[in-house]
Amino acid sequence: MFTELAKGTLTLDECIKRFGLHRRSARDFLDALVALGMLERRESQYANTPETDYFLDRGKPTYMGGWLEMFNQRLYRFWGSLSEGLRTGQPQNEIKGGEDLFDAIYNQPERLRAFLQSMTGHSRVAASAIARKFTWQNYRSFVDVGTAQGALPVAVATANPHLAGGGFDLPVVRPFFEHYVSSFGLERRLTFYPGDFFKDPLPAADVLVMGMILHDWNLDEKQTLLRKAYEALPKGGALIVYELLIDDERGRNLLGLLMSLTMLIETQGGFDYTGADCCGWMREAGFSQTKVEQLTERDWMVVGIK
Repeated sequence: MFTELAKGTLTLDECIKRFGLHRRSARDFLDALVALGMLERRESQYANTPETDYFLDRGKPTYMGGWLEMFNQRLYRFWGSLSEGLRTGQPQNEIKGGEDLFDAIYNQPERLRAFLQSMTGHSRVAASAIARKFTWQNYRSFVDVGTAQGALPVAVATANPHLAGGGFDLPVVRPFFEHYVSSFGLERRLTFYPGDFFKDPLPAADVLVMGMILHDWNLDEKQTLLRKAYEALPKGGALIVYELLIDDERGRNLLGLLMSLTMLIETQGGFDYTGADCCGWMREAGFSQTKVEQLTERDWMVVGIK
């Protein structure tokens, strides 16, 4: 709907025809979107708001709707088995049918495309905050580990013209990364590094970033990735980890706690964690300085300095 309305306003009758709506509830549905601030109604015409036009038009590189699409296509039905997950401690997604989660996603191009777009939608706001708030002036290069389409590299490179960087992910992700990066005209400054972060060394750079990566894995695997990041960084280099962190008192950040329950549903051993947890793991890996900084209302980053 938002993609179509980006082409121009539509009347109620035109919306009914264009989107295949039944007349009984079409007006209520559209006016509910007006009340939610997602559409504007100008006399008898419905239009996108500036925000929905920018973030929910599939034709724009700023599209964030992939995150909502993934919830609709996958997580909504899997959350219906939360009770079973709480009783068994076992994932409730494709793994129940004998599939590996990442094989199920990465071996099907259209499913992979949807997943990578959802990661862009989920990380874009945090990536923009990191691009502004981190002390990038002290560094010359960076690599985003588990980059997906490359939302973070694009945000950082756009805001910091002196930097060169890239993204590290499985080889199958390369065309999606390169297409996304080229849509912003950044292909000369951002490079794709293919590899498996458990099997291969991480690329060398002044700054490494892991966004929404550590929570996928159990504690031993988390600590392995942090040690690999430490080994890849030069002295004085930085690791940025950003997630929907759980607050240290584990009583306020609802989104962090719900994300951790999502990891129960989606992964074999993943879980979300507090900033204090992450700082402790970083120090165990060898980082000499650590700090936690809020990025947005929901997003936080943990920085470790080698």
